[in-house]
Amino acid sequence: MKKKISLIVALAVLTVGSYAQETTSNWSASADIVSSYVWRGLYLSNSSIQPTVTFSTNGFSIGGWGSAGVDGYLEADLFAKYQFNFGLWLGLTDYYFPSIENGNDYFDASEETGSHAFEINGGYGISGFNIAANYVINKAGGAGSQGSDVYFEADYTYKNFRIFVGGGDGWHSVSGNFNISNIGVGITKNIPVSTTFSFPLKGSVILNPNTRKFHVVAGITL
Repeated sequence: MKKKISLIVALAVLTVGSYAQETTSNWSASADIVSSYVWRGLYLSNSSIQPTVTFSTNGFSIGGWGSAGVDGYLEADLFAKYQFNFGLWLGLTDYYFPSIENGNDYFDASEETGSHAFEINGGYGISGFNIAANYVINKAGGAGSQGSDVYFEADYTYKNFRIFVGGGDGWHSVSGNFNISNIGVGITKNIPVSTTFSFPLKGSVILNPNTRKFHVVAGITL
């Protein structure tokens, strides 16, 4: 597993280094402020700030995403993604949770207390319809993954409205067996601040039949 971590880090460094030599680049940075952090129907944290840094070129993107909650919850993920021009995309995500007990050591790659869960993900979208599939390739006790964890989601987006349903097993489920865990709708609206600046306000209502919990989440993007 240590070899896997080293390989991913090396590929990321080499990729960023090669693209940095181009005459033009496409770096972007943003931050979401959310009322609570609900991921795939699972409540993970209270009010949080969630920054993103991304480099994109020719359909390929690589970057980092994080979440810092007022309750002390921390997450720091790395991701890579390639978007084909016919609607298909493929990617890899490295989940790391520094605030979780036994998950603080960034270089721990053991099954018992390992801090990284690596997930292969992909999806396809056409005319507002999207499907996505995700597969965790390793067991990491510190991150909470069981290995072979799967999650599937389908959604439809029309203008600023989105409806979605998803489910999975492993760390997505209370029992570990496959369950529907994420049913909801979301709306995005641009809030004008001046004639030249506005920010998107996002709101979602989410039902998790597996945990029997209902969530209402609001957020803004800066």
